[in-house]
Amino acid sequence: MSLHLLLLLNFAAAAYLTGLIWTVQIVHYPSFGQVPKEDWAPFHAAHTRRMSYVVLAPMVIELGLAIWLAWAGRSVLPGGSGWWSLALVVLAWAATFFISVPFHNRLAQGYDYIAIDGLTRTNWLRTLAWTARALLLGWLLAS
Repeated sequence: MSLHLLLLLNFAAAAYLTGLIWTVQIVHYPSFGQVPKEDWAPFHAAHTRRMSYVVLAPMVIELGLAIWLAWAGRSVLPGGSGWWSLALVVLAWAATFFISVPFHNRLAQGYDYIAIDGLTRTNWLRTLAWTARALLLGWLLAS
């Protein structure tokens, strides 16, 4: 596979996840506070199940593509940008599994406005990581 096609596939995955995370950050997570407490348990269970359909496979694909790009571009891409791109994916994964998932586990126990607020505030880390990666890959494609 050509490096250009690999860059394009990485950009497509990053663009998808960037658009998704901005929607979650600006629309979805803030709306959690509008769910009545008595409706919280079924809402959160449905949210968790449905989000896994749109997030899990793209994240795994993105990780694989990022590893491939870092390795294939190690001597070609400027300034170690393939490795920086991979580092941003690792940051998004780390924030997901060490910050967001624990908040969701807490929310699975019941409505908790403090956890909703914490989830929304800490999600900026993932939002910025995916945005930075999409911008980096866009710059690499344009150069």
